[in-house]
Amino acid sequence: MIFKSDLDQGKYQIISEELVPELDKYDGFKLSLVIPCFNEEETLLHSFNKIVNDLHLIKDIELILVDDGSSDSTWKIILDIKSKDNRVKGIKLSRNFGHQYAVTAGLLSCNGDCIAIIDADLQDPPKVILKMISLWKKGHYVIFGKRKKRRGESFFKIITANIFYKFLNFLSGDFIPRDTGDFRLIDKEINDILKQMPEYDRFLRGMIAWIGFSQVGIEYNRDKREYGETKYTFKKMISLAASAIFSFSLKPLRLAIVLGSLSAGIAISIVLYAITMKIFGTPIPGWTTLTVLISFFSGVQLVSIGLLGEYVGRAFIQGKYRPQFIIEETTKENE
Repeated sequence: MIFKSDLDQGKYQIISEELVPELDKYDGFKLSLVIPCFNEEETLLHSFNKIVNDLHLIKDIELILVDDGSSDSTWKIILDIKSKDNRVKGIKLSRNFGHQYAVTAGLLSCNGDCIAIIDADLQDPPKVILKMISLWKKGHYVIFGKRKKRRGESFFKIITANIFYKFLNFLSGDFIPRDTGDFRLIDKEINDILKQMPEYDRFLRGMIAWIGFSQVGIEYNRDKREYGETKYTFKKMISLAASAIFSFSLKPLRLAIVLGSLSAGIAISIVLYAITMKIFGTPIPGWTTLTVLISFFSGVQLVSIGLLGEYVGRAFIQGKYRPQFIIEETTKENE
């Protein structure tokens, strides 16, 4: 069966959720579900119960709960869940390394035939995973979620997200559709390749896009958060954006070269103008022009040095070969 796409964005086919049938039978595959958690004591138990209920059709499933250095009782709740459900694997990181590293820790622990990633706040509905599995069984290696509506999110966040993706796609060679996050299902072969990618700056949706293979999107409505508050602050969004841009593109450096060449051209023109005025005995206008020019060229130099420093700094950090994250504790297999 071929699904008709109602929206094609770039090189990816995007399919409306209504056009994709839910998985109606289980035929022996194993699903790994990675759930990163950070200070989710208010919602974790509710989220876990909903996930288990919505995915009850999948008989062979492992649920990997990764505590990203929470300061509340998240890890205690994970241990309690594990004591009642042996399908659960708990991983506790030694501190808050960040969402992308928590997901990476979960992916490294997976052994399913396909792997889904979903946040603990359940703004992304677990039932969509069943539709993702339907597309996976038809031969797609990556099925990513694309938000049709973003309920409960501020106008500011929606606008900045759109600007981010437009800017990222302008700077990078890989097209990443707007309104997508890490909610997706990937084949184990994609996960095996991710395990071979040692980047310290992790931007998983970009890394997965870079890998290639057959990738398709599914449009769905994103729900508002029922419990607690979002842990993805504006500062974290900026950090993720920087990782995405500087990890996937050399265009900022090339733009600095263009800007430098332009400023050099302006400088040469000014020199020629000054020589001409000197030859014909016309006085050159005074200090205002000089001050503006000095400020402009100084700004170009500082921006260029800053961009170069950003790349050098990230190469320096990568060159230390420190682990991407540190695991403090894990749950035992049969406890």
